[in-house]
Amino acid sequence: MPTASHPRREPLPRRLLALAAGNWLARAYLAVFAVSLAVTFLAPDSPFAGSSMLLTAPLSFLPVFVPAGPGAGIDGVAEVAAVATFALWHLLCALVNAAALGALATRSAAFLPGGARGARRPGVRALLAPAVDNWPARGYLAVVAVALGFFLCAVFVLPDPGFAGIYPLMATAPLGFVALAVSSPAEFLSSAAWLSPLVFSLGVALSGLVNAVLLGLLVRRLRPREPHPAA
Repeated sequence: MPTASHPRREPLPRRLLALAAGNWLARAYLAVFAVSLAVTFLAPDSPFAGSSMLLTAPLSFLPVFVPAGPGAGIDGVAEVAAVATFALWHLLCALVNAAALGALATRSAAFLPGGARGARRPGVRALLAPAVDNWPARGYLAVVAVALGFFLCAVFVLPDPGFAGIYPLMATAPLGFVALAVSSPAEFLSSAAWLSPLVFSLGVALSGLVNAVLLGLLVRRLRPREPHPAA
């Protein structure tokens, strides 16, 4: 008579760590992050001191308004607690990002010749499916849409947009900074200044989509698999 096997599921932290250290892409990212974090602590006044925050974006930007970290100007026990919180939060963000890269590398390997699914290449719909087939990725896209909508409203409707671009930039970092760099030259051309917010918006939208795909792949890999009946 067939009986169902119930293998013990690995805890979520263990699955996360396995993805974050299971392939060369994730390990290389963690190595670069370790160097950037050392620079942040050893040279807080260096132009590269913020590189650890950029590498761990967008999660690292969540507590950006909290004055914690090296060079924050806090003294005594509060300084130690702030620095420890800063380091632990960046480490957690780095592990999540590394796990997302690990999920991407695992998926990419499956479509290589000899992989689990052979040389069959996925279509565009299959590539973008992780961005919309789970609630975390859909929620992230909703945040990006709200931030981008506020930016466009501030630029084209409000008399003074202020720093409205900071919200979509932070939500889609680190790729959002590429969109900012590409759109910036148009600001210095009076005849094409109107094009800058549109280029930035397009770049931000694409950056958010890429981040959502990575998040969706991570969610898929971390999702516990249902045990299959065993004969």
